[in-house]
Amino acid sequence: MSSWLFGFRGFDPDDEGRREALCTLGNGYFATRGAAPECTADDVHYPGTYVAGCYNRLTTEVAGREVEQESVVNMPNWLLLTFRVDGGPWLDLRRLEVLDHEQELDLERGFLVRRLRFRDEQWRTTRLVQHRFAHMAAPHLAGLDTTLVAEDWSGQVTFRCGIDGRVTNSGVARYRALDSQHLTDHRTFETATGIVVLHARTSQSGIRVAEAARSQVFAGGQPSDVARSLVQQGDLITHDLTVQLERGSEVRVEKIASLRTSRDAASTEPVTEAVDEVRCAPDFDELCRSHTLAWARLHREFHCGLSTSEEAQRAVRLHLFHLLQTISPTSGDLDVGVPARGLHGEAYRGHVFWDELFVLPTLTLRRPRLARTLLMYRYRRLGRARRAASEAGLPGAMFPWQSGSNGREESQQLHLNPRSGRWLPDHTHLQRHVGIAIAHNIHHYHRATGDDEFLSEFGAEMLLEITRFFAALAHYDRSRDRYVIRGVVGPDEYHTGYPGQARPGIDNNAYTNIMTAWLCRTAAEVLRELPTERRHELVEQLNLRHGEIDRWKRIAQRMYVPFHGNGIISQFEGYDQLAELDWDGYRRRYGDIHRLDRILEAEGDDPNRYQASKQADVLMLFYLLSAEELGGLLEGLGYPMPADTIPANIEYYLQRTSHGSTLSAVVHAWVLARSHRHRALEFFDHVLAADIHDTQRGTTSEGVHLAAMAGSIDLLQRCFAGIEVRDGALRLNPLWPTELGDLELTLRYQGQPLTITVTGRTATVRTAPGPARPPITCACGIRSVLLGPGETARFSLEHRSWKDDSS
Repeated sequence: MSSWLFGFRGFDPDDEGRREALCTLGNGYFATRGAAPECTADDVHYPGTYVAGCYNRLTTEVAGREVEQESVVNMPNWLLLTFRVDGGPWLDLRRLEVLDHEQELDLERGFLVRRLRFRDEQWRTTRLVQHRFAHMAAPHLAGLDTTLVAEDWSGQVTFRCGIDGRVTNSGVARYRALDSQHLTDHRTFETATGIVVLHARTSQSGIRVAEAARSQVFAGGQPSDVARSLVQQGDLITHDLTVQLERGSEVRVEKIASLRTSRDAASTEPVTEAVDEVRCAPDFDELCRSHTLAWARLHREFHCGLSTSEEAQRAVRLHLFHLLQTISPTSGDLDVGVPARGLHGEAYRGHVFWDELFVLPTLTLRRPRLARTLLMYRYRRLGRARRAASEAGLPGAMFPWQSGSNGREESQQLHLNPRSGRWLPDHTHLQRHVGIAIAHNIHHYHRATGDDEFLSEFGAEMLLEITRFFAALAHYDRSRDRYVIRGVVGPDEYHTGYPGQARPGIDNNAYTNIMTAWLCRTAAEVLRELPTERRHELVEQLNLRHGEIDRWKRIAQRMYVPFHGNGIISQFEGYDQLAELDWDGYRRRYGDIHRLDRILEAEGDDPNRYQASKQADVLMLFYLLSAEELGGLLEGLGYPMPADTIPANIEYYLQRTSHGSTLSAVVHAWVLARSHRHRALEFFDHVLAADIHDTQRGTTSEGVHLAAMAGSIDLLQRCFAGIEVRDGALRLNPLWPTELGDLELTLRYQGQPLTITVTGRTATVRTAPGPARPPITCACGIRSVLLGPGETARFSLEHRSWKDDSS
């Protein structure tokens, strides 16, 4: 198997959920899990199709409370295709002797191939080959091609091919106590041209959904006029296609489907659009050709080649593949954010968290328009964020920890601990730091792209309103002569309050406080650097006063940061007073302690009692800020922090983190890269393996971890290769691990396509030939060069020394 192919052999019912998620096909508009076409949702399979941005709300009574929850909607299953022989049972692998079963995901061309050979109860041996795609260039179209070979029998085969609307949102076990019927008013019909159609609407949001499918049978390579009968059973509509097969012969069924909703641009109404699109669509082979060409272009733009092991290269390609299936060129025309679990499952109900913080760096230097699209998702919800801040009695904009359709707070009020079976209050909505992440994304995007128009028209307004909120969240503490922030939750979600206290939230989370100081300083700089006319407009529009901006500057100089020990930044005030956890004891008793919070609660204990973190919290500071930036911030706050205290902080929290989030491995690989290379590579391997091997024990089946997948690319690009945009130049500071071989990747900087090759401490930058354009500045160490089209620069930092724990 080449590094462009990813797949599975054998049929393993217990592992089918993971395989379905990892074999999802999508195109940014919608995605369909890699479930078998003949299956329905049961204890083995879960076919799911999700359209980006299509949410619906339902209300359920849980633990004596009315709980309203918004979810991405599982759409009707367009895949449905099964068969039976001589009127026998429909295909069910659990009732057959499976001789061979293979699923192969073609990462280069965007196809899922299934090869199946089995023997039934009548000792008939049958071979089945299926190809499918979700078209990358025609994002409403999908195709399924099925070839059946009768190896040692003759008989009558009936294919059932159509659309199954009998779907609910039931893909996550711990949500199954909640109402899950999001689609209503199902209607089915057949058009005069033999196309089957199903349309419905979402019960609360009123989104109209239409799917249409056409089918064609081929025998001997030619279209065959087979017996065709319409089946309508409630919310299911199919054609039964009957054909006579002789021993050793084959038959092929081609299915083309279209999916449309009332949210689509340039659309009259979804049913008409879906029918017309299917009726006019080319055949399967022609659609494959244009689909492959669209993927080839993306591969050129997002090329990231490693000369190391085939396994690592395959994992990197799989991660890029799933990123581009969730956020694709199609996304540029949609109002969508980054769903934390992609369009691959129903975990977190399809909500948008802070994951664009880890996704944008990969997009910004390749497809900046996509990065801008994700930022515009936030801008369109700025009004809702302002309203949330106002309802909390604060100015500015308070963005939600979990966002969905319109940007209101969608975080759950209660969550189920599957270990104990108890429903518990959920206070993770107090992660106000999501606003800081949005502000950081705006700043990083502008610095990387030079998109002054975005900053002036949209970004600055968001950034200023976020700053206004955090400045108001900070209160002056006279006893300290410092500003403090109380009652929040940091990136580590284990600590949502103090032991024994009813008030939720913790005080002076170091990450939130320090990044608030960064935010206040950055906002003042951005406001100062805006064009004069636009600056005056914003000041007037937002009613910004000099006194308010002066307060931002004071906060940037007088924010309180808790410390303990010898230069250790306390995760929050009082963190060092919490009990130490018997980590070795818990590992001996439970083995996997990633979800330590669930273990402790099931024991009647509370993670708030311990110095134990789910994921990187303080260490997020070293991920977002360089040592120089962080040192300068702390120096400006009056907290000199010698460089040698950074390794001590990293080691302190490394020993107290359970890594209950896949993002934790991304951050730890990053912060260890320049001091402990081998440990950094171990965490990098964890990132590559997280979904492929389901290291979180059962979570991959509910959807991939998109931020961690994008984070693996960012580790190669910005961390190990040291590529960043700063001070008007593309800068390289390579610290490339020799264990990874060579790196070759493509980027786009100031409109110029680049190929960068990194080996050890050397880097080569090649610009693509083309028409004359202004040269770009590339810098590495103290050397800086100007590059025009078709030119090459080679850099070396071999003269620099660096610490490595392997030496």
